[in-house]
Amino acid sequence: MHITDFELFSVSPRWLLLKVTTSDGTVGWGEPIVQGRIRAVSGAVKELMDSYLIGEDPLTIEKHWETMYRGGYFRGGPVLMSAIAGIDMALWDIMGHHYDAPIYDLLGGPVRSRLRVHHWIGGEKPEDVAASAREMVEAGYSALKINATAEFRMLESPAAVNAATERLKAMREAVGDSVDIGVDFHGRVSFPMAKRMVSELEPYGPMYFEQPVLPEQNDRLREIAAHTAVPVSTGERLYSRWDFKNALIDGIAGVFHPDVTHVGGISEMRKIATMTEAFDVALVPHCPIGPVALAASLQVGFCSQNIVVQEQSLEVHDIEKSSGLDLLENPTVFEFEDGYLRPSDRPGLGIDLDESTVRELAEYDINWHNPIWHHDDGSPAEW
Repeated sequence: MHITDFELFSVSPRWLLLKVTTSDGTVGWGEPIVQGRIRAVSGAVKELMDSYLIGEDPLTIEKHWETMYRGGYFRGGPVLMSAIAGIDMALWDIMGHHYDAPIYDLLGGPVRSRLRVHHWIGGEKPEDVAASAREMVEAGYSALKINATAEFRMLESPAAVNAATERLKAMREAVGDSVDIGVDFHGRVSFPMAKRMVSELEPYGPMYFEQPVLPEQNDRLREIAAHTAVPVSTGERLYSRWDFKNALIDGIAGVFHPDVTHVGGISEMRKIATMTEAFDVALVPHCPIGPVALAASLQVGFCSQNIVVQEQSLEVHDIEKSSGLDLLENPTVFEFEDGYLRPSDRPGLGIDLDESTVRELAEYDINWHNPIWHHDDGSPAEW
């Protein structure tokens, strides 16, 4: 068996899907995407497939990963690692179908019978946030996540700090103390303001403070952590085990958020999980994208002890509302019950893409870019 062909599909709202086909007709799917960089990642996938993988045995996955990573003098970063990630997912999917086994079984078998997922809560007004949070708890979720703030100046007013505090306070009062709430700063807050913000938000019991500063400022996490007992976290903009190594050595982050689509796929995600477990660090994998990426992340989650909550944005609790499950022939495969997903015993990623729907959606030009924010003086703001 060898790899004979591949296709890329850009589909709404901002996803890129990869189909890899072998000489015996086995198909594997991956999701190589950096949100807002579809064309760049597409080019990287094509280069890797055409220059190396066509004609290769798809089952020697570790060899291919190391070759794709080490075969280029310039390596790492979001575009290249996301291209490797999508290919890696597709190869694992092929291996699962070849051996008629879920990927988590090929990685050593499950350590849990279900995995908790969280739901994003939007809204600017405290009453809107509270109402959305109550709705999601009623739907079954016991873990939620909220943005700390929208655009935020390097030195902000007490009113801006109070607005962020009131939103979290309203959310906590709406759902009670038995629901976990992650607070995502998204790197929008400067280092001096982050120290103040974590102190103001701590009384409302966050599960963690995510990206309180930009990843370029992760060396300041120690000073931020000194201002709160809540775990500080980072990781969705780290791209390999070597990026995570530096953060682990610093010993400050108690939670990491690797994204299977950005860290080189299932192979690298599994290594990051194992490495961080040795440092007693919890993982809450980042995954605000499509069903292939979620399926891939779950394969690692079911067989990794320290993955405690999985991010998802597919409305898995309500198939009718989902904008991604319609890509699947078996949309009920993400079995949601009381805030948890259960592992599928189907081979590979455990999902079947509805290829006719994928091809139909791919006929439209999709080139999503994140909004460009500005402060009131016209200077660029972090999104």
